[in-house]
Amino acid sequence: MNKDSSIQAPSVELSPTQWLHQLLDIMVEQNASDLLITVGAPPSLKMPDGLVPLGQQRLTAHQVNELVTHTLPEGLRERFASEHEANFALSREGKGRFRVSAFQQRNQMAMVVRSIAIEIPSLKALSVPEQLAELAQAKRGLVLVVGGTGTGKSTTLAAMIQQRNETVGGHIISIEDPIEYLHPHKRAIVNQREVGIDTESFEVALKNTLRQAPDVILIGEIRTRETMEHALTFAETGHLCLATLHANNANQALERIIHFFPHERHEQIWMDLSLNLRAVVAQQLLPTLAGGRRAAIEIMLQSPRIADLIRKGEVAEIKAAMAKSRDAGMQTFDQALHDLHQAGHISKEVAMAHADSANDLRMLLNFSDAKTRNLSLDDQVPSHLGLRDGDDY
Repeated sequence: MNKDSSIQAPSVELSPTQWLHQLLDIMVEQNASDLLITVGAPPSLKMPDGLVPLGQQRLTAHQVNELVTHTLPEGLRERFASEHEANFALSREGKGRFRVSAFQQRNQMAMVVRSIAIEIPSLKALSVPEQLAELAQAKRGLVLVVGGTGTGKSTTLAAMIQQRNETVGGHIISIEDPIEYLHPHKRAIVNQREVGIDTESFEVALKNTLRQAPDVILIGEIRTRETMEHALTFAETGHLCLATLHANNANQALERIIHFFPHERHEQIWMDLSLNLRAVVAQQLLPTLAGGRRAAIEIMLQSPRIADLIRKGEVAEIKAAMAKSRDAGMQTFDQALHDLHQAGHISKEVAMAHADSANDLRMLLNFSDAKTRNLSLDDQVPSHLGLRDGDDY
């Protein structure tokens, strides 16, 4: 934590609402990603270089309790009292929207506030592969956007929904916890439901979704077997279902899905996935040489070869199949990192630090370097790296 920060906190003598508003104003002015509120520490901003405390005054339990209690929507207070967790969004006029996670730690309240961009970026502005626009306009199937916390999954998904909303008519229903980006009605009608406010839970909302004539269903996050089952059902019944899942890459996403279910159901789930999983889009956010951030994106698309491997549960073979299928629009993380480095967007050190296989990426970079020097590598390039023509996948 940076002890030398000159940023000062607003006076704690303000009302809880006024105090929160001023904290949010400072957060926006400093372009911080998160605001951390907890007992025994000053309010702190999460910045690219670390945490920056707002002043030196440590918050008391009473101050934090007042702030959290007054921030919680009335409909979530009872839930927070019983579950000690609550996620919701709030708006500050002229400043933007914020995602709030209130929780308990050491039997005391705490809260983390994350800034959400007001404007939904376009897929083009995000510099993501054009395949994502095609997926957003698909008629049916399950599309998963996966990655760790803070990798931009929600932003990518919002941009895909915006693409759909601007180009295809129909009815889009989202179930989110909380709602982050607000989608206006354009060519489509977009109904957004927030867990804890508009519906009791993901499961309750999803049980009724098919009665609401959807064309597209967005599930904010798949966390349980029941939610995963609903997602597969939506795809099976001819709908496009977009969802996020916590996994680092396509392989891990498939492994996580199958482990939602008991062993005796695995064969059927693999079959369902082989028929209905249209794509897995995995992403990481990387620091660029220009000082910004850029997404490295892995794409697994439905193909006869991929479907066959999924049906057989041969997840370990999928990465090599993806690497050989660049002409079909697929790419692995290591290929994406290689391309970003070759294009001058990220350093070699950043690329290597985020590699799925440091050895594979090192070979990719070395081969590309040798190619620029007109060295022949035809007999040395491993086929699984996707640098020479492979089989027709």
